[in-house]
Amino acid sequence: MKRISLIAATAAILLAGCTQKQEQGQWSPEKAQAWYDGQGWLAGCDYIPADAINQIEMWSDSTYNHDLIEKELGWAQDIGFKTLRVYLSSIVYENDPQGLKDRMDDFLGICREHSIRPLFVFFDDCWNPDSQYGKQPEPKSGIHNSGWVQDPPVPARADTLTLFPKLETYVKDILTTFGDDDRILLWDLYNEPGNSWHLDTSLPLLRNVFRWAQEIRPSQPISAGLWNHDLKTFNDFQLRNSDVTTYHNYSGDPECQQNAIDTLRTYGRPIICTEYMARTKGCTFQMAMPILKQNNVAAINWGFVAGKTNTIFAWDTPLPDITEPEVWFHDIFRQDGTPFSEEEIATIKELTGVRN
Repeated sequence: MKRISLIAATAAILLAGCTQKQEQGQWSPEKAQAWYDGQGWLAGCDYIPADAINQIEMWSDSTYNHDLIEKELGWAQDIGFKTLRVYLSSIVYENDPQGLKDRMDDFLGICREHSIRPLFVFFDDCWNPDSQYGKQPEPKSGIHNSGWVQDPPVPARADTLTLFPKLETYVKDILTTFGDDDRILLWDLYNEPGNSWHLDTSLPLLRNVFRWAQEIRPSQPISAGLWNHDLKTFNDFQLRNSDVTTYHNYSGDPECQQNAIDTLRTYGRPIICTEYMARTKGCTFQMAMPILKQNNVAAINWGFVAGKTNTIFAWDTPLPDITEPEVWFHDIFRQDGTPFSEEEIATIKELTGVRN
């Protein structure tokens, strides 16, 4: 997903603009740190199975693929991944609420078999503005995330009087059902709010999803990740309401990676990088992952198995005439389980403590 990296100079602006006032329902820094200290260092990835083009296809009854997920999570366990960041779908919930919860329970069962605790994402401002329940489009050749969808769909956002009560029911039902489930690591309430030129129009939903989550107050932490230094109002709100600090950084500059961590650390909360690793931007496992581990920052890269999302292709470099770029942008494994790079696998295993 196309991102603007969080860097020290811009994070300094956040420091100037962000108060330390604690919003009602937010964990204390001490509670957040105690929770984080109990996890051990975590590595993982943003995950969607290879046969799903988007969140709807992953979670719909006709396309949810237990066997494939079980196979792919075995590969994740083999390289020492302990967590996955996984997007839910309000569209699937609207059409099949109990079915979504049943499949989440099944997914969590698979995760437990492989010693993985995922974090779930509710809303997303990235990629295609409209979506519908049912059969999803086929991938567009060489186009990164050609079928990924924003959630909620943009056309529905015009009528918030109708939309917000439905989304509140969705969020509260999921959190009530799974809010004490120890198979879940945390809740990521909103991916990159304000992206796709939504800007401040996304603020009401961001504020509401935090309010809904805090009214349920799950036993797991809640958060929404920083991603764009220009969105100061968003950043201030997210930092004042997230139990743990999450952020995205695709910079290929080691100094930028370190400066971002150093700045976020001043807020006194545990730090989790929920998106990194874009090879053609210079953000590789070999560069970024050691920095994250040295600083005790959980490392969650974008992508796992090359599949229908086409995220082996870069955000801004469509290649419709080839089936595979020489250098993958995201993802780690081919669909037969062979890695893009044996050197990367060795790096990951060394850092996660997996012995060959």
